[in-house]
Amino acid sequence: MGIRKKNNKNPPVLSHEFVIQNHADIVSCVAMVFLLGLMFEECEFAQPLDLDDSTILGHNECAIMQLSFLIRPHYVHFYAYILFVSWILGGSEETTVNYFHYGLKDVATVFFYMLVAIIMHAIIQEYMLDKINRKMHFSKTKHSKFNESGQLGAFYLFSCLWGANILVSENLLSNPVSLWDGYPHTLMLFQMKFYYICQLGYWLHAIPELYFQKTKKEDIPRQLVYISLYLVHITGAYVLNLNRLGLVLLVLHYFVELLFHVSRLIYFSNEDRQTGFTVWAVLFVLGRLLTLSLSVLTVGFGLAGAEKQGLNLAEGSFNVLFVRVTVLAAICTTQAFMMWKFINFQLRRWREHAQTQTLKKKPSSSKSKSKKANGVNGSVGASGADSPRARKEKSS
Repeated sequence: MGIRKKNNKNPPVLSHEFVIQNHADIVSCVAMVFLLGLMFEECEFAQPLDLDDSTILGHNECAIMQLSFLIRPHYVHFYAYILFVSWILGGSEETTVNYFHYGLKDVATVFFYMLVAIIMHAIIQEYMLDKINRKMHFSKTKHSKFNESGQLGAFYLFSCLWGANILVSENLLSNPVSLWDGYPHTLMLFQMKFYYICQLGYWLHAIPELYFQKTKKEDIPRQLVYISLYLVHITGAYVLNLNRLGLVLLVLHYFVELLFHVSRLIYFSNEDRQTGFTVWAVLFVLGRLLTLSLSVLTVGFGLAGAEKQGLNLAEGSFNVLFVRVTVLAAICTTQAFMMWKFINFQLRRWREHAQTQTLKKKPSSSKSKSKKANGVNGSVGASGADSPRARKEKSS
């Protein structure tokens, strides 16, 4: 026997298959280059508290350190000194709270955290979802849906907990008037700004993931529509200084979506467990109504009666009629689109359930007819079950 040649399973370097298989490692190497900027501290800056305005770039280390501006949030506005009482020592201490606003350099930070989201996506896929898929032996359709629900479920859970923590810490739930009071809300705490940066980074990472995950061509338009809706609404809330309202609506929406994806994961493990979908359907409708109510209350009434009116880009105020109407129209159109998709989804589920019930009834009805024909159920015919079937004579 001749020696069999080994098949080269490794795809050619820089081919499509190579990039897809190793995209997490490639992105990790790119992110490591940016992280190198945190290792050098030899630069001298004109304003040490804000590295955005650095002016001395004399050394090579300085050029590398400039890469660190992608990692940290920018535009520190001022430092507020807070005097609080220590309950243990009975003394007082001074702490500083950094407030931020947005700017063009946030685009670089969003890009870096988009790379981080791609890496986290690959880690969850390889170390969690792929192991479960190998044990459950899903079909191709269930495999893709399970991966989608697993990834989005993890993201929604993390975003809900983080967003709820910000809402509680800033007393936005206990004081709804703060959603529009004091507009424009140009200054944000670190958590608020970082939350929006991470949200934009995650939904931007979903676009190259369509290529990395080999998404079917017929599913790409649907995915792009949802990704675009998230990016438009989150960016709008961030740029128009409606970050408080946007945070409340995001947490509300993410909670409902989290329940759906958890219900779908439970359904894949056991198809008889469908109670979660019923609870999700009720909360979905309530979530849409609450979203519309908060939007109309904040944008339609709260901002309309605010002290600062007019368009002032220097102060970050967009409180004019055209902007308010555009924001409400965008929110209402999106909610109507989601309700339309929800109704179609429920109708499709009901039709599939009705077809399943019909198929289950057909075999039972055919069995009962055959039993009646064979003399079961008390009626025995002349050529029924009591008389054996006559054998055919063999032709000689």
